[in-house]
Amino acid sequence: MDELRLTPCLTPKGKLTVVSWDEAPELSRGLNQRLREAFGRGGGYGLLSLGAEVSSSLPPAFAYWREFAGLFLTEVCTRAGSELWDRGVPPADSGKLESLAASGPLMPGAEYLTSQVLERLWVELHSAFKAELDQAGGDVQEFLRSLNPVWNLVGRVHFNLAENPKDQEAPFAFLATYTGSLSERGKEQHRPLGQALREYAGEANKERLLSLLLPVQRAAEHCAWLRGMVERGEIFHPLRWSPQEAYRLLKEVPQLERAGVVVRMPAAWLGGRPPRPQVRAQVGTRPPAGIGTEALLDFRMELSLQGQPLSPEELRALLASTEGLVLIRGQWVEANGERLASAVERFRQAERLASQGGLTFAQAMRLLAGARISDLDMEEEKSQWSDVSAGAWLAELLRGLRSPQGLSQAEPGPGFGATLRPYQREGLQWLNLLTGLGLGACLADDMGLGKTIQVLSLLLVLKESSKARREPSLLVAPASLLANWAEEIERFTPSLKRLVAHPSALAPEELRSLAPERLRESDLVITSYGYLTRLAWLNTTSWDLVILDEAQAIKNPGARQTRAAKKLRARARIALTGTPIENRLGDLWSIFDFINPGLLGSAREFERYAKSLARSRGNPYGPLRELVRPYILRRLKTDRSVISDLPEKVEVRAFCHLSRKQAALYQQGVEELARQLESVDGIRRKGVVLSFLTRFKQICNHPSHWLGDGKWAEQDSGKLQRLRELCEVIAAKQEKVLVFTQFRETTEPLAAFLGSVFGRTGLILHGQTEVKKRKELVRRFQEDETVPFFVLSLKAGGSGLNLTGASHVIHFDRWWNPAVEDQATDRAFRIGQSRNVLVHKFVCRGTVEERIEKLIESKRRLSRELLQGTAELNLTEMGDEELLRLVALDLRSAMKG
Repeated sequence: MDELRLTPCLTPKGKLTVVSWDEAPELSRGLNQRLREAFGRGGGYGLLSLGAEVSSSLPPAFAYWREFAGLFLTEVCTRAGSELWDRGVPPADSGKLESLAASGPLMPGAEYLTSQVLERLWVELHSAFKAELDQAGGDVQEFLRSLNPVWNLVGRVHFNLAENPKDQEAPFAFLATYTGSLSERGKEQHRPLGQALREYAGEANKERLLSLLLPVQRAAEHCAWLRGMVERGEIFHPLRWSPQEAYRLLKEVPQLERAGVVVRMPAAWLGGRPPRPQVRAQVGTRPPAGIGTEALLDFRMELSLQGQPLSPEELRALLASTEGLVLIRGQWVEANGERLASAVERFRQAERLASQGGLTFAQAMRLLAGARISDLDMEEEKSQWSDVSAGAWLAELLRGLRSPQGLSQAEPGPGFGATLRPYQREGLQWLNLLTGLGLGACLADDMGLGKTIQVLSLLLVLKESSKARREPSLLVAPASLLANWAEEIERFTPSLKRLVAHPSALAPEELRSLAPERLRESDLVITSYGYLTRLAWLNTTSWDLVILDEAQAIKNPGARQTRAAKKLRARARIALTGTPIENRLGDLWSIFDFINPGLLGSAREFERYAKSLARSRGNPYGPLRELVRPYILRRLKTDRSVISDLPEKVEVRAFCHLSRKQAALYQQGVEELARQLESVDGIRRKGVVLSFLTRFKQICNHPSHWLGDGKWAEQDSGKLQRLRELCEVIAAKQEKVLVFTQFRETTEPLAAFLGSVFGRTGLILHGQTEVKKRKELVRRFQEDETVPFFVLSLKAGGSGLNLTGASHVIHFDRWWNPAVEDQATDRAFRIGQSRNVLVHKFVCRGTVEERIEKLIESKRRLSRELLQGTAELNLTEMGDEELLRLVALDLRSAMKG
């Protein structure tokens, strides 16, 4: 990774740090070094460092946290004169924190940003400030000066503008004041700035006077008119101002405030600005013509001032005005004829388009969000002169999409073999609403919250509610997950007629040219990403829904499987992903180009838009978040409103395929076992069976595990490939995982492989780990958020350890004794665990692993009797024919498509 490409990152526990990120803009070496060193000491120190970077040009994500730090330092500065602030944490404005939390930047861990996290970081920032202040000697003024001159003040200088309606020639008055101290009630006491010359007279007070005037001096470096006032001494006296002089101040407010000057406008100017004429529009008053992103919505515009329509004469006067203040209806109005005319023309363009048929849903949503992706959309600068609101129909729809709790109930019926949790029912209602409108949906719930069950319940709702026969739906998933989907359908929705379009289920000829009647008889066709480009009939079929599982598989727009997925014809589309797609703009566009084509514009338009965001100061991502929010439903395991009771332990089988090398070695082993069984008996036969069962397990893990050649290449093992798929999602969520294996020799290769996936090293514990080191390893895993994984041998790590820092457990290979595996799983799922624990049990399809798994699941009582103690001792009692059937290789199931 480029060390100069740095971005803020929130961990699941709300810790703020910085990480290298390829998508981050490049920082200067000096700034990069300062931020790395500061955040290395802790989030509070990092925020304090950002607060000092007042004049630096920062990427949006860092600018957001600088704004947060600025709020804190502003609170300190307003209390510095009384020296009372250090008795406790300066109070945070809860409204501002709520607003900041809702408009968080795109960065790793953005989904963990809440007002509660900001409150904790506020306390951290205070602790860091106090520690640095004490080290600097305790002088607040000196310390603020060392941070940045902007924060160095005895009191604060205020520029006050007031209306003076009795003076027609100069209808405004200007006065500079300062806050020399606080009143007994803690209120700022304003005094004319000229009084400071008398109060701080004399050599002893020279430094205090210079400190007070420094923000004015810095502002004057950038404002020529202010520099003239300072040089002439006018800044120390009340002044009569014309509208042009008042507007000159209004335009420079951001520059003045950045320098540390507080600007106060007339009380009648809400929000600190005079009212502006607005081009107002409503979109989506009536239900649209058509469905999906091409649905056509109505559009109606009007021109108004503070909610009242403008007369033709008033409009002409405003359009003819230059930039400045104009007196309309007895009040001062901010006018800019050029910008107002531009906004009017854009709205009239939209109105003409609507009158010719209607605005597309995508165009309307971009107008509503203020995201300027195409030429029709409002620019952020011009949107200050315009306002787009949702009409009655669209407003009701958006309320439902943003708050699915209130949507009408959708019932999967008695054929559904499960009880939906409240949040899963909300997900069903949300999916039902979107797909009913022909709009796409991205269900981005955390891994383990039941995306599969929500989709299956939707398919059952659609089947049961439709009087006529619907088109079949298509599900595309990684090949390793096809068996999981088939099993979940059999378990929860057995009435759904499924067809698995994959070599593991169909013969090659039947797969290539599937009979149309087979499709018509199916409710759901399931295939893998690999076969999207191989089966022509997938593109010629009209589907009801197309569902992509692990939709991050299409994050690369140029990949063949991505292009093939986007060519599929469907009434509506659904993307399922547990990865927070909001953190990477490229991934976001590609997935939305699948579910709602056109909503984020073309690839070129969105790339241009993304570059404009990266160049913007402040936090420019609000409009984009508002645009995509209705179509993304994301719930986190850590959210107590989702899981309010005790955490769950969810066990899933992670089916894996064999590589060609694994399949060849496995088949050789089966043939060799058959030959040896003909010539051994008694105790020797038991030894042979035991050794071959171990050999099959090792081959299923990796050819190098059996061969001992030390290569451990990822492409040679289906389990390693599946491990990467799972752990990439876990890494994106910054969660932790325990990986169990029964073989000590597997621990180090697994740890090396996982290190490449997570980008960080983890921990290893096996039988040869010194006992005195184990406690330290457990402590590090529990307390250090930078340790992402722990590889343990089952015997050494399966009992006696408390590892509740993990929310995932992976059994890389199986002990074939449920009690032993459960004991290992409970290292994470035990008292003190506050998160759901997701248990992944790796099983190689078409091998002895799958057959033993089925034996355990289908005959629990029998398996307990059969597999008591060590599974191998019981398996050795099988007859030759039965044993060979158990270990035989089913090549069609075992090989990946």
